[in-house]
Amino acid sequence: MGFESKELLQIPPSGIARFVSANDVNDINALAKLALTYKADPFMHKTRGLNKRIGLLFLNPSMRTRLSTQIAAQNLGMEAIVFNVGSEGWALEFEDEAIMSGNKVEHVKDAAPIMGKYFDILCIRTFPSLKNREDDYSELYINQFIKYAGIPVVSLESATLHPLQSLTDIITITEVLQNHKPQITNCKPKIVLAWAPHVKALPQCVANSFSQWVNAWGEADFTITHPEDYELDEKFTKGAAITHNQEEALKDADFVYVKNWSTYKDYGKIYCNDPEWMLTNEKLSLTSNAKVMHCLPVRRNVELSDEILDGSSSIVTLQASNRVWAAQAVLSEMLTAIS
Repeated sequence: MGFESKELLQIPPSGIARFVSANDVNDINALAKLALTYKADPFMHKTRGLNKRIGLLFLNPSMRTRLSTQIAAQNLGMEAIVFNVGSEGWALEFEDEAIMSGNKVEHVKDAAPIMGKYFDILCIRTFPSLKNREDDYSELYINQFIKYAGIPVVSLESATLHPLQSLTDIITITEVLQNHKPQITNCKPKIVLAWAPHVKALPQCVANSFSQWVNAWGEADFTITHPEDYELDEKFTKGAAITHNQEEALKDADFVYVKNWSTYKDYGKIYCNDPEWMLTNEKLSLTSNAKVMHCLPVRRNVELSDEILDGSSSIVTLQASNRVWAAQAVLSEMLTAIS
């Protein structure tokens, strides 16, 4: 996994036309390496996005995603404009052939093409209702923007996936393997996605996405552990080992990614919320000095204990800071594709 910056520059990924899942990336390793090159030299392509404009549309709140994507765009010379659709704009209708006699004022079919004229790249953040699985998993909102905007679209999280977070996770694992776990760089690390309790039902986006990306990456032995009834959609988890025995999963792990998600089959529910599933240092002792990951925000002493988050095993701050370089690599490749 070791590499030098000059080597990275000789392995550019092919341009990205859109970015909504792992399926939109030809070479995950190359994209992760490009991101780490930007981390070493953030302004190496500071004019690549000159005279280009990026729109960031938020249908739900954001902190790290919003800030990191703005910074990444600015590092490339782009002008970034943020718009909170729910609080600053008209309520949008997304269904085709809708009779708009309710509270929806504007149709995405009319709004998205205008966004396509205002911007060169359009970024969208949506969120699932957790009420109707068929509706959420249709990805109607982001697909309608892709259909009608006419420009490259980046997902800043959708109803089922969070690709920028997952690319960040691969980048972070790659970086840690290079710098802190050289003893396993010649073999596959063991990565565990571990369900954690939470005070409310959360979507499956991060868990789905992480599973999809690790499986597509193909550079790890991947295990998912969760209580019964928390199975994810098989189209994202196929290829991973799945167990309800947390201790068995943690044995000899190199990375433990902690995340809550609600039920998929009986959609959006909380069945088990056993606090015993919270990761502690005692449980971490079963691992191979594993590094602990979380996408943030995190409920301290519910999802993860203070002793983990404030201890040497936690890489959540490193992980969050790498969000900039994930976004910068994706935007750079998009700019290459449209220039």
